[in-house]
Amino acid sequence: MGRFFGFLCLVVGLGVGMYFYSRQVQSTAAAGGEATPQATINITGVRTDLMSIAGAERRYYAGEGRYGSLDELISANYITVARERPPYTYSVEMSFGGFRVVATRAEGDSSGTPSQLSVDQSMEFRTSE
Repeated sequence: MGRFFGFLCLVVGLGVGMYFYSRQVQSTAAAGGEATPQATINITGVRTDLMSIAGAERRYYAGEGRYGSLDELISANYITVARERPPYTYSVEMSFGGFRVVATRAEGDSSGTPSQLSVDQSMEFRTSE
């Protein structure tokens, strides 16, 4: 009886975990404005690029004592990411206390993706429609 109860608890626990996981995935997709499989692929690639650039900013800061522009990160070989992933282009905004890496969607593109995605020094993503 004890084994059966333990197994039943395990199955219920896995079911609850899968439910919360599926809800998280659905809310992330809705927040990202991802409407098509191609949009999902684009957004995933853009997020990966933004994380790479943000990681390079952190390494650049550790080595240089300041944050660098996108051109500085590329020329110093901190990143090999291109300056764009159509329909998005990348930029870096620096301030005394941090940075923000921004991906901006091209004007007139109506792919159902956010107009802007960004990540800052805390590695927190933000989107805007």
